[in-house]
Amino acid sequence: MASTRLTLNEAALGGGFTHVLDVDYVDLIAAGNGGQINLAMIPAGGAVEMCTVHKVTAAAGSTSVVFDVGTTLADPDEYIDALDADAMTTPVSNTGDAFTSGYTKVVTPKTSATQIVLEVNDAAVASLTAGRWLIGLRILDLGRFA
Repeated sequence: MASTRLTLNEAALGGGFTHVLDVDYVDLIAAGNGGQINLAMIPAGGAVEMCTVHKVTAAAGSTSVVFDVGTTLADPDEYIDALDADAMTTPVSNTGDAFTSGYTKVVTPKTSATQIVLEVNDAAVASLTAGRWLIGLRILDLGRFA
């Protein structure tokens, strides 16, 4: 998985994302069914304002790829909840429990640094032979100016 923290210019031109993560079927196989992939870190005092998943390459080998994105390791679905990642036809944003009806809003800031994870739910994940997704995050960090 390629993880990129965008430069100031890239963030300005990239729709306001601060982080873009490139996840492919090899990453999903390595994580396994119910496995998690570390995506980014929310700094202490920071918050997530947006989380978007974009399918770049269609999945092959499975028709049951489901993503959750969040911070609660037992059920990480604050930002994206139960996304049918192989069937999606357009980018999907902010469907998690911390958002309301897909609207962009700042999710409650974290008191300490907190890991954002992607959880893969697919009993046939080992059968994947193709698939690639981009995950864009807008993480706010006012504390960097302190």
